[in-house]
This record gives sequence, structure tokens and C-alpha cells, in this order.
Amino acid sequence: MASNSCIEIRGLTRTFTGRAKTADGTRKVSVALDDVALSVGYGEVRGLLGPNGAGKTTLCKIISTILLPTSGEVRVCGHDVVSEARAVRARIGIVFGGDRGLYGRLTVRQNLQHWGALYGLRGQALNTRLDELIGRFGMTARQHDRVEGFSRGMKQRVHLARGLIGDPPVVLLDEPTDGIDPVGARDFRTLVEQLRRAGKTILITTHDMAEAEQVCDQVSFIDNGRLIATEPPSALGSLVSRCERVDAWQVPQQVRERISRLAGVRLVEELPDGYLRFHADDQATAGEILLSLVQAGVTRVRNTVPDLEEVYLHLIGDRGMKVH
Repeated sequence: MASNSCIEIRGLTRTFTGRAKTADGTRKVSVALDDVALSVGYGEVRGLLGPNGAGKTTLCKIISTILLPTSGEVRVCGHDVVSEARAVRARIGIVFGGDRGLYGRLTVRQNLQHWGALYGLRGQALNTRLDELIGRFGMTARQHDRVEGFSRGMKQRVHLARGLIGDPPVVLLDEPTDGIDPVGARDFRTLVEQLRRAGKTILITTHDMAEAEQVCDQVSFIDNGRLIATEPPSALGSLVSRCERVDAWQVPQQVRERISRLAGVRLVEELPDGYLRFHADDQATAGEILLSLVQAGVTRVRNTVPDLEEVYLHLIGDRGMKVH
């Protein structure tokens, strides 16, 4: 595998055998990950974007040695997640949302003390690290409160602090802003930038397109366990042939109807600012739309490029889509 990749995945497949049986009496097998290949460079912030159930969390669990792959190979910092699991665990910090990984009857500080000890921190070094993380995530006033009484957003802050307790070179963030308010989401983006400057390698799973677009160097789309595409957020529009859009103001009804009947026009929508948007399958169709508008005397025309939301809808569909 490539030596310049921090996370390197080749031919990764993970299946689960359920209780339900098929017609021939065998247990039904579901495929959570299907021949996934992925490389994440050192110091890169990679987004893994997909709807709920796409395989994002399963992938993170395999990378972090919680699950074994059915087949394929996964390496973190050059170490195999199966044969060198202990070395991998020492190099990663994991943030899984919800209540997973937190002890509700313990306080914030006690939770973090526990996880810090697992990373080998003791004495003053541990206390210094706790003070730093508790302060960074705005939990100083509540550090001696039990976690079980926290809101989902506050629990997520504890998760983030826990994932960084050992100052790992690799950080896995599984839906890190789920349940966090806008202020917390802004602080999270600041945190990612700080980790980037510190040289951390970060894998963020999300179905929040705005989040991926703002913080990631590259975004990988995953759906039904298969990796669909990987591109920088700014270049994702090049993945879809239907990215051509023409906006026009005050289009006569008969012109609108004529354009909508063109073979390459797949959608006509009314925008909030009063413009009509014509979605074309290719550049040739976009040219026909422009020509029709000019010939009809429409002068207020603009071309626009798709955002990450449109690419997401094209590649995956609207299942589990989240927009802020």
C-alpha cells in the first residue's frame, strides 16, 4: 500500500448474517460495505458523505478495530487493523455520537479521566490535558455534573473531548455535529481547522452537506456500502452531466413551455428571487436554452454552477439528506 497514505483501504467488504432465512433455508446476508477502496493522506480532512445506512459508521468501526472486515485490507499509519490492532488503537481518537462510549453516572471530568488513563496519561499530565479540553469545549462550569443529565449537544461536546484526550494523530468523527446548536457547530469548524494546522488526519462522516463543504479537503460519497466518487468540494459539480443551469428573468409563458419541451431539459423551477431556472443535461442543451431566450428578447440571463446539495441529490438521492 502507498506509504504516503495515513488511512489506506483496499477491497474492503463487510457482511452481516441476519436471523431471517431465505427460501432455501439459509440465513439472509446483508452487505454493509462492498469492495471499498479509499486513501486518506497524512494531514488531510476527508469527508465521508452519505445518507443514514450508507455504511459510514461501519467503515469507521472497522478503521478503529471495533469490527473485523469480512474481506479486504485496512491500514492506519501503516498498521493493519486486524493483525496490529493495538498499534492502530494507540493512534486514533474516535467520536461516535449519542450515548455510545459515555458513562452516564460519571461526571464530565470522570469520563475523561477514565479515557485518558486508557491512553496512558497519569498525574499532572492527565489533569493538564483534562483542563485544556474541558475549557476548549466550554464545559468548565459543568465538569463535575453527571453526563446522564446532559442535553444531546452537551453530550456531543464530551464525545469530542474524549476523542482528543490522547492527542492522537488520526481522528474519526462520526456525525460530530449531530444535536449541536449553531454556535457549537461554528466552534466545531474552528476545532477542525486547529486540528488541521496541528497536522492531524481527520475522517468526518456526515449527511450534512454544508458541513462537508466547509471543513473538508475532499469528500467521498458512499451509498449502499459502495464508494461512488471522491472529489474536492469545489469540484464535485464536474461529476454530474446535468450540472448546466440557466436562470432567466421574465420569461414569457409560451417561451417557457417551448424550452421545457426540449429533449435535454429535465427540470424547470421557479426561484425565490423571481428567476426561472432551466436544468439541462449537457452544454449543448444549455446552448439551445440560451438561444431560445435571446431570440425571445429575454435579456436578464445568468449561468450558475451546482452546489454540493445538487451533486448529492444526483449521486445519492434525497434519502437522509440534511441541509442547513
